[in-house]
Amino acid sequence: MKIDAQPFPLDIDPATTALIVIDMQRDFIEAGGFGASLGNDVSLLQAIVPATARLIAGCRAAGVPVIHTRECHRPDLSDCPPAKRLRGAPSLRIGDHGPMGRVLIAGEPGAEIIHEVFPAAGEKVIDKPGKGAFYATDLGEHLSGLGTRTLIFAGVTTEVCVQTTMREANDRGYDCLLAEDATESYFPAFKAVTLEMIRAQGAIVGWTATVDDIVDAFAAVQA
Repeated sequence: MKIDAQPFPLDIDPATTALIVIDMQRDFIEAGGFGASLGNDVSLLQAIVPATARLIAGCRAAGVPVIHTRECHRPDLSDCPPAKRLRGAPSLRIGDHGPMGRVLIAGEPGAEIIHEVFPAAGEKVIDKPGKGAFYATDLGEHLSGLGTRTLIFAGVTTEVCVQTTMREANDRGYDCLLAEDATESYFPAFKAVTLEMIRAQGAIVGWTATVDDIVDAFAAVQA
């Protein structure tokens, strides 16, 4: 199957492909969460929710495994180094009590995935303490068990957790495809330059394509 991607079409086999949806969490996307406490306009991230939901539905219909990640930490913060927790001057820090419970703590309401793209029964959910989804998680082992060779990415934010995970995956030998309209940043310019960086020099990190390009390619195979 071929997807009309940039910088050139990408051949993928749905049987060896998985979708990773990065950190579509209340703390990042909803008003009153951690992202808003940093002074960010969360409406920018909210705008990609319909496209992300459409991508997830298209992958589910094609039998492509969907994997979700959540950036969150243990209640005792033993997996959150001070260098991460204490930098900057936000009104809320990781572990503090906020409007949706303790910020970015596993099991708290704010760390949960928004209902519009909530994992279906049986879908893998990765709780990650870092920006990249391979660090200190079992993602690598899970993908190996699936026989995955190609990864499609969606989620937030484009230049931080999404790009970090794509680079980790690229180093591990996966072909990586980012859904352009199912990812976003609090800083639109950062998203734009990240897309350019990813597909520069002959897809040095990976490819990009629209959700319609990806979903239509899956649908054509199923027809």
